[in-house]
Amino acid sequence: MVAFMTVGARGRWDFILPFRGAKLAAMLLVAYSIAVSTVLFQTITNNRILTPSIMGFDALYMLIQTVVVFFFGAAQFAIAGPNIMFLAEVVVMVTFSGLLYRWLLSGEMRSLHLLMLVGIVFGVFFRSLSGLMQRMIDPNEFVTLQDRFFASFNTIHTELLLLAFAAVLAVTAVGWRLLHTFDVLALGRENAINLGVAHKRAITIILVLVTILVSVSTALVGPVTFFGLLVANLAYQVTGTSKHTVVLPAAILLAVICLVAGQMVLERIFAFNTALSVIIEFLGGITFIVLLLRRSVR
Repeated sequence: MVAFMTVGARGRWDFILPFRGAKLAAMLLVAYSIAVSTVLFQTITNNRILTPSIMGFDALYMLIQTVVVFFFGAAQFAIAGPNIMFLAEVVVMVTFSGLLYRWLLSGEMRSLHLLMLVGIVFGVFFRSLSGLMQRMIDPNEFVTLQDRFFASFNTIHTELLLLAFAAVLAVTAVGWRLLHTFDVLALGRENAINLGVAHKRAITIILVLVTILVSVSTALVGPVTFFGLLVANLAYQVTGTSKHTVVLPAAILLAVICLVAGQMVLERIFAFNTALSVIIEFLGGITFIVLLLRRSVR
């Protein structure tokens, strides 16, 4: 972080420090949100190759953006402002996830596998609907819309920092009170219930927290699919344990290192010749394939 703030700095420090500091704060929020949401999602699903994007959150984000442009035009982004759009996205995503979780987890089966399957189906539906609407809009508005579909750590929406920080702080406060249940939930539904955990209530709360964190990261930089998978599994490998008091800080620190160091190298060495999100998704995709191959061999 010190290197990111100082390396290659030329000019007035009263401009450089606030400019780079805003980008650094945004990357810290994104790293924290993605790392925590992925680890918690893998905990409640008991599967280390799944990420929140499997539930269709990224596809829902793309659909929200497409619907706004389709019905109101690309100029609506500037009129509404980033804060209003962020609140609208969070409300829609949390409402969708809440209704979905309540419907699936209130039945007799209460199957997380069914929940994930339905999430995949909804993700395909959202992407198909977005693709249909994108083919019907004006090409100039489609160009504006397309910029929002790819994660960019160069053009971070710094206007959302205070709102995103408040959301992350609220999620952290709630998650801190549930910290003692994370290791128990990782043992499975039956064991957690036998050990006195209100499984349905805990799962529902954690899924809502995950949804808010995903909303924060997508609103700040755009959808990132495999970054959480990469840092979460690196955290498990580095720490050699599954205790959340160790894994969560390790995942957060690894996410910060990857984002901040990667962005610094990209800006100071490669001079913006490539996008950090492309490198992250490439490495994360390889990690995903390796994990799948390991499971198939076992």
